[in-house]
Amino acid sequence: MSKIILGLQIDNRFEEVSEVQKILTDYGCIIKTRLGLHQQTEDNNSCTEKGLIILELTNNCGDKCNELEQKLSSINGVIVRKMDFSY
Repeated sequence: MSKIILGLQIDNRFEEVSEVQKILTDYGCIIKTRLGLHQQTEDNNSCTEKGLIILELTNNCGDKCNELEQKLSSINGVIVRKMDFSY
């Protein structure tokens, strides 16, 4: 069995949000958990344009997991990192 976690760093969440959201919607059936985080300014009065999304994918999603990772990685301003836990 395998557990895959994807971490997405979004450089400008205001610009990339629609393309990222469309892809996440298209692959929604293999996304078990989604957590979105944003950075605050130093004075904590507002959000910055940077964001982080953590995705827990369904077990053994195979080619669909790889497709999702590739599509997200192809978006300018989005960095994707993968953790693969096999047990």
